[in-house]
Order: sequence, then structure tokens, then C-alpha cells
Amino acid sequence: MRKSVVAIVGRPNVGKSTIFNRLVGERISIVEDIPGVTRDRIYASADWLNQEFNLIDTGGIEIGDEPLLVQMRQQAEVAIDEADVIIFILNGKEGITGADEEVAKLLFKSNKPIVLAINKMDNPEMREMIYEYYSLGFGEPFPISGSHGLGLGDLLDEVVNHFPEISEEEVNEDTIYFSLIGRPNVGKSSLVNALLNEERVIVSEIEGTTRDAIDTHLHKDDQDFIIIDTAGMRKRGKVYETTEKYSVLRALKAIERSDVVLVLIDAETGIREQDKKIAGYAHDAGRAIVIVVNKWDTIESDEKAIKEFEAKIRAHFLYLDYAPIVFLSAKTKKRMHTLIPAIKLASDSHAKRISTNVLNDVIMDALAMNPTPTVKGKRLKVLYATQVAVKPPSFVVFVNDPELMHFSYERFLENKIRDAFGFVGTPIKLFARRRQ
Repeated sequence: MRKSVVAIVGRPNVGKSTIFNRLVGERISIVEDIPGVTRDRIYASADWLNQEFNLIDTGGIEIGDEPLLVQMRQQAEVAIDEADVIIFILNGKEGITGADEEVAKLLFKSNKPIVLAINKMDNPEMREMIYEYYSLGFGEPFPISGSHGLGLGDLLDEVVNHFPEISEEEVNEDTIYFSLIGRPNVGKSSLVNALLNEERVIVSEIEGTTRDAIDTHLHKDDQDFIIIDTAGMRKRGKVYETTEKYSVLRALKAIERSDVVLVLIDAETGIREQDKKIAGYAHDAGRAIVIVVNKWDTIESDEKAIKEFEAKIRAHFLYLDYAPIVFLSAKTKKRMHTLIPAIKLASDSHAKRISTNVLNDVIMDALAMNPTPTVKGKRLKVLYATQVAVKPPSFVVFVNDPELMHFSYERFLENKIRDAFGFVGTPIKLFARRRQ
């Protein structure tokens, strides 16, 4: 199920980033930093009233040396294209400016729900000035203060009221959803075409829940797949050609609906920072991952070249040590036969469930091999473990004191579980809990 998308729009110095950080900061479950994952402030997850949504900070969108008004227009166009709901922010201390009116005209034509927020209304006496903002035609303006967190609850109440009802197409529960993500021009469309043309088994095209995306049904090796093609989601216009950040926005929507994510890397251009950003979002989302090195026909193809390239990938993607790597060429269809088995293996691991008694046998063996550490005179005691979820596989380890569970020992237990049960292609999560 995809999340709704909310974009924050407004001219510079109205407080977009402050409000973005405030809304994201309210969310308790912020993902911790993982070595090798670079993040971009343009996007974050947030929630309100048990509804999670994706938040876009258009203030974080840099568009070269374009004039200010052109940049604002382009940022507004991004919000219009990507968002289900748009928060239009103005500076309450400055009133309505000509630049505000220009952006308002663009937003008004979008037919998207617009929630008007008047920022920097810290002084209660300023609330009387709120009525002039009705002239913009967006209905009730919401006075807020991003720096103090005032009025954000009422603002978010209005935002979630405009969330669309999102439904998924009914498909076989055993169907594997997989998406292709990566920088522009890494060959996403070519790979989709290679899969479909090779098998010639397109059953149907299904309207995706993500705008402008088409889900394609593929049947291969007695298995049904739904391909979520992000390549078909690129918009026209200079703004999408001048920065690669928008490939992230498109990838995020596909990741949310996927069981398995194919992270495509261009063998010709090698590994870029953008590759790590996009892969990091899939990892954080807990999806199964297969790394696909495309355009392998352009490289001198032998086992030595494969090992050298694989070593580079492992060095750059430290947090994806569990992900299988497939080398292929969508153009020549060389090594294409290795892709589907890798997807199926990752999907099976992602949904794998381990019985409690077998799991605890592995945990006890691990404890015997490497006894628990002592912290300030107290020794960690691992009592038992149980699996509590799949997709991704998640385990709770009951201990005497969770504070004594050092990161390194948690990683040791995670690796032992992975080695014992073959969780190939999927992240696994481990949580230390005090036994009640």
C-alpha cells in the first residue's frame, strides 16, 4: 500500500525547512544512520493520526543557477506532479507578496488539494491579520509557527482530511511485486522490455496506484510477478533533466509497493552517490533487494571482471551485504536467465518464518560460541527469541536488560540467524526486549 504524498511549497525564507524538520521530528521512529547510507533532506516519512505519509521539502530542491522566480515555479511544478496534497506556506510577517501570488496562480490551476499555512504567527495579536489570506482563494488559512510548533496539529488535521482513498488491485496473494530503481539511463525500461519480450507472456496491464505508472503482469517458472516500472514515470520538462533528485521521488513510490527491489547500476559509468541514496531507501523500507549490474556487455566479461566489480559494490554498499548481485545485459539479453531466480530467492527469504524452538537452538549455539559481554559489571543474559513478523523477517530477543545489548553483539546474533537460515536478499530486524 503506497503512502500519500505531501509537498511543502513556498518562496524562500517563509520557513519551509523549519516546518519540514518539525513535522519529521515529531515522528518517533526515525531510522538511525547506517554506515554507507547517504540521505537527502528532500524527502522524509512522517505520520499523523496513525496515517503515515511521505513529505517533500521543495526548499531542498536545487535547480542550478536559474532565476529565483523560475526556480519557485519549477519547485511548485514538482509538488503538483508528485503530491496528493500541497501545503502552501507564506510568511505572516510580510503579508502576500507578488512572488506568493505567482505561485498561488500555478497551484490554483493544479486541481490538487491546497492547504494554506501562514507561518511566523508567533504573536497572538497577529492572528487578526489572517483574514487577508482568504483572498488567495484556498479557503481557510491556518496560522502556525514552525519554530515553536504552534498550530501544526490543526494544519495536519486538514492535510490528512484530503488524503485520497488508495486501493490495490486484487491479485494472487503469492504474486511477487518487484520494482526497478536507479539513476536515469541505467536501463530500467530496457530491462523491463527484455523480460517481457523474452517471455512474451504479458497477461495484462494494470492501472497502478502510483500516478503515471503501469504495472505489468509477468508469468515465469510457474510464478506470477507484477513489475512496477518507475522508468515510465519520468515527466517532461527541463526541471526533471537538470537534477537526479527526482529519480528518488519516483523510486520511493515504487519501493512502498514492492516485495523485491532491483537496484540497477550502470556497468559503464560505475557506482555513483545517487545509487547509494536510492538503495538506502529500499533498505530502510525493509524490502528484499537484488543488485543488478546492467550493460555488462560493454565490459570485458570474465570471472575476474565480475569479482572485481562485485568487490567494489560490497565496499560501497556495506549495509547491503545480504543482497545478491546479478550481472547482465538488457540489450543483448546476456545472463538474463540469472535474474528471475535471484528475485524468487530474495522474495522467499523476505517472507520466511522460523519456528521458535529451531530459532532458539541457533541462539543457544551462538551464545556458547561467543558468550555475552559484560557492561559495567553487569552481564547480558539472553533468555529466548521468537520471530514476530515477516517482510522483513523480524525477531524479538528477550534479555535481562536491553541496555546491555551492544550493537556489535546484536549484529553477531543477526549474522548467526542469517547464516543458519539463509536469509539471502532480505534485511532482518532484531529487537532486544526486557522479559516482563
